[in-house]
Amino acid sequence: MARLVRWTALTAAAALLTAGCSGGSSDEDKDDGGRSSAGPSAAAPSGVPEALASQTLDWARCEGSDDAPAPDGDWRCATLKAPLDWSDPDGETIDLALIRSRASGDDRIGSLLFNFGGPGASGVSTMPSYADTVSSLHERYDLVSWDPRGVAASEGVRCRTDEAIEAAESVDSTPDSPAEEQAYLKDAADFGRGCEKAAGKLMEHVSTTDTARDMDLMRHVLGDERMHYFGISYGTELGGVYAHLFPEHVGRVILDAVVDPGADTMGHAENQARGFQRALDDYLESTGQEPEQGSRKIAGLLERLDAEPLPTSSPGRELTQTLAFTGIVLPLYSESGWPALTSALKAAEEGDGSELLALADGYNERDPSGRYGTTTHSQRVISCLDDKQRPTVEETKKLLPRFEKVSPVFGAFLGWDTAGWCHDWPVAGQHETAEVSAPDAAPVLVVGNTGDPATPYEGARRMADELGKDVGVVLTWQGEGHGAYGNGSDCVDSAVDAYLLKGTVPKDGKVCS
Repeated sequence: MARLVRWTALTAAAALLTAGCSGGSSDEDKDDGGRSSAGPSAAAPSGVPEALASQTLDWARCEGSDDAPAPDGDWRCATLKAPLDWSDPDGETIDLALIRSRASGDDRIGSLLFNFGGPGASGVSTMPSYADTVSSLHERYDLVSWDPRGVAASEGVRCRTDEAIEAAESVDSTPDSPAEEQAYLKDAADFGRGCEKAAGKLMEHVSTTDTARDMDLMRHVLGDERMHYFGISYGTELGGVYAHLFPEHVGRVILDAVVDPGADTMGHAENQARGFQRALDDYLESTGQEPEQGSRKIAGLLERLDAEPLPTSSPGRELTQTLAFTGIVLPLYSESGWPALTSALKAAEEGDGSELLALADGYNERDPSGRYGTTTHSQRVISCLDDKQRPTVEETKKLLPRFEKVSPVFGAFLGWDTAGWCHDWPVAGQHETAEVSAPDAAPVLVVGNTGDPATPYEGARRMADELGKDVGVVLTWQGEGHGAYGNGSDCVDSAVDAYLLKGTVPKDGKVCS
């Protein structure tokens, strides 16, 4: 089971594109207009060795893969070297994969760096597919993204085989007996050991703080005095941590679909239970159902599946309670997914689990041949290094009634997840909560969506408050789905564009209905 703070729904199609970085280049690719190396105005990160600070990015055509061709257009890929251990910047280095498309116009502002969340989402594969959404920004910005350390082409981590992943889907995520609890915790511990074996020394150096430091090196090598940044979902937490560490380098920063930086492990789980239940209520109302009654009906379906999984059209596979839960989660990330949820729930009530299984496979990045993506692997390695809390089964059980009161559909799953996610993890966590205070930074535009299921709206106000007075500026959209920009609101899109293109900061508290 994957934690739900992910930008999965809006990048699922883009995730099928796996563009790598080519080793070769042409003279045209090397002619970079002075944008590959830091100019005299780009402030060098403190304590970075000269060899890393002065490196030049060798932009080259991106390579395709067996699954997908290279991206069309002028997308180019490069590799940035960064310290493995930022406490020893002169030591061993790792390679970070970058992708970029140059600004299409002459009045260029600089680079606009994107993180699509997760943690664990590949920026290299997602950026080309997201370019149409941010086409209004492309004229004046180079669109840049990367695979953070521990993700995909940047020393990506795979913790178990496809066969082991599929086998683990039969583990009950809401154990009802001592035997099921033991199996649940054993699976969690086995996953951690697999990550440790795969990641090696990297396991202790994939934190959000490490990645924020990578970003500042990236900013310098790209030649930018200030960091212009667009963070989505988990990318908002990363952006907040960057602002805390490097307030003097904060440029125009957008944080959309905002993670609550003040929530600990239990707080995040409760927030998501509330957010997904809120989205489910809105969905049920849109279909003419009374939310409480509709939720009871779905909870009843999940309870029946716990005892007896449903058959599916996928050979040898059944729809378990856990897979059904995952299948319900995915379409709630976007209002456009609601019709698919209606159809899948109807089919399940009639005894066919195929549609909910297909939705679960979409969330779990499983293709028709049975191969799984690794976003969840990277997500767990990063978040378990970030999070210091390790709730016990006993602590979780005491809070389950509270979680189930918040959400009869999602509460038990998200409650149990707090006990299993980092159980017996090989590496200690670093923080109780993220530190994002940045009182000396330039204004940061924080965009919250009242119907966001994965990062509930309340996190936007909390992020703005913790960034500091006159730094965090909240823009509210009264909409549905995970994220606001490019999601159908001209009001939101215009305000964000004006901020990024003209530096116009909207009034704090502006509401787009």
